[in-house]
Amino acid sequence: MLADTPWPERKIDQVMPLIRKAAATGRSQVVAVGVAQEFQRVFTGTKSATGTGAVWFTYQRTERRVTCYYFYLWDTDFGPAFIKVCAYFPYPGKIWINGHEWAKRQAAQAGIGFRELSNGFAACDDPAALQAICDRFGPGTIAVFTERWWARLPLPFTPTDRAAGYWWDIAMRQVEVAKTIVFTTPRHARAFFEALTADNLDIGRPDNMEIIFDRQIRSTTHGVFRTAIDRDNDGVVVNAFYRHSRIKYYLKDRRALRIETVINDTYDLGVLRRLEHLDEIIAKTRDVNRRLLDTIRVGQGCVLASPALERVAQPTLTEDGRRAPALRFGDPRVMALTGALCLHLFAVTGVTNKRLRALTARLLGTTYTTSQMTYDLRRLRLNGLITRVEHTHTYVLTPDGQRLAIFYTKLHNRLLRPLTAADQPQAPPELRHALNTIDQHVQDYITRARLQKPSLKT
Repeated sequence: MLADTPWPERKIDQVMPLIRKAAATGRSQVVAVGVAQEFQRVFTGTKSATGTGAVWFTYQRTERRVTCYYFYLWDTDFGPAFIKVCAYFPYPGKIWINGHEWAKRQAAQAGIGFRELSNGFAACDDPAALQAICDRFGPGTIAVFTERWWARLPLPFTPTDRAAGYWWDIAMRQVEVAKTIVFTTPRHARAFFEALTADNLDIGRPDNMEIIFDRQIRSTTHGVFRTAIDRDNDGVVVNAFYRHSRIKYYLKDRRALRIETVINDTYDLGVLRRLEHLDEIIAKTRDVNRRLLDTIRVGQGCVLASPALERVAQPTLTEDGRRAPALRFGDPRVMALTGALCLHLFAVTGVTNKRLRALTARLLGTTYTTSQMTYDLRRLRLNGLITRVEHTHTYVLTPDGQRLAIFYTKLHNRLLRPLTAADQPQAPPELRHALNTIDQHVQDYITRARLQKPSLKT
């Protein structure tokens, strides 16, 4: 039996050696029982009496530090897991399972060869069959696991209590859904991730994290909305927080890009908490991961082919004969507009005239009227860079719109602006020396061609 420890080490890490030993036996079993004193939401009762001696009792939910039991398990279908039971009424509990471990065991039973990645797969012989296995994971799978272990563990509720209707109902406390992209070599993964991290330091900031989650933030919305970059011994993790949940991406085992959505409250995505809604929350979190991956792809491959650039940079005619005004690179208003669009790269729920105008005016630094915004929205729409959501005054970026916004902004902010300041002291010495050399050669040609303005001496 394991007692609660004073150091901040996870309990599951303490019992992993025992779990690995149990795994070698090939049969399901309890590997350890842990005891801890933790704060839990429990019922408390109070006794009151009136002046005439009448007595009544009231009950309410409150937090109390009570005894909790952790049953650490090895399950032939799920691998490592634990079930926590509080010893105080109404006996709240927690179940922890790992869907990746379940999928690995199902793949092995189906004869699918694979190479392991911690919490995932590095490679497999039949990706389609493996995906079909992952798609089978649902409420029924978890219900079978819990019923199997509830029948074996000592519980505060007896069979008589259950027959009378007193039993647990399973709700989702935390759900993690990940998408993993494995690179051929670790160096390719590292180079890609470092470029991706650098991009997120100056293009597309946390103003739009609520849009990744396909939820709107209003004045009455409570919670945390921020982006954070965490550094530890294994690398960098980029987190985007929305209310109680977050989406993060990081390098896994130094060779895979992991995009992971962590839902700590299903209400953040408008889904009820009971286990039967697991399929709905999985679908929504997969959509969250896909939207972030789509945006990453656009950001890493935004170079426009010449015909596409000419179509946007020059006035053209639409298919129905309307004139589409140009969006010329270098125009201050266009650069402010595309910079504002970069802050809405994740805006799958749309961007309004009001929000985009405020950002554009801030970047432009001068007066930017509503009529100018209306005109700019029109030329964005006629050039196929945005589309209007039907029956609303909201617009969404098209793939071409995402590419143009990132291409214009990167070209201006990361190439042209640093080069135009190359003669300044903050520029790299090698670059300033090269420019001085070019300037001297140009001056020599001007002198030999006698194109200099003659100097008058008295």
